[in-house]
Amino acid sequence: MPLRKNRKHELLKSVPLFARCSRQEIAELAGECDELPVRAGMELTRQGARGREFMVIAEGSATVTKDGEPIASLGPGDFLGEIALLADVPRTATVTTDEPSVLLVLTDRAFERVASRLPDVRASLLTALAERLQTSSV
Repeated sequence: MPLRKNRKHELLKSVPLFARCSRQEIAELAGECDELPVRAGMELTRQGARGREFMVIAEGSATVTKDGEPIASLGPGDFLGEIALLADVPRTATVTTDEPSVLLVLTDRAFERVASRLPDVRASLLTALAERLQTSSV
């Protein structure tokens, strides 16, 4: 069953990366998100590969591995691929679904469309990402 429009907004607003975004920015981003059902065992990202999309897990779960070792588990509301929206760098980890899942996917091109209409969205994301990095570093 497809996600309600409000559910897309709720999921995006719950992502710390979008915490500084206005309601209008969230609505624009949600409008650009695609809902994607995926099977269990689907590789969502591969360490070292180029990333072009940001994903929020709406339903299901996934495992994050780095250098072949599990380092985290993800579930509904968790997100991955945020750096792909802001920088052209290789993926830092591999993420594979553990069960059939539903994702909200925002491509780098879709993000650029929103950022061209609402330039403050890029600044909001950069600020949130910088804050996140600051709290995770020593």
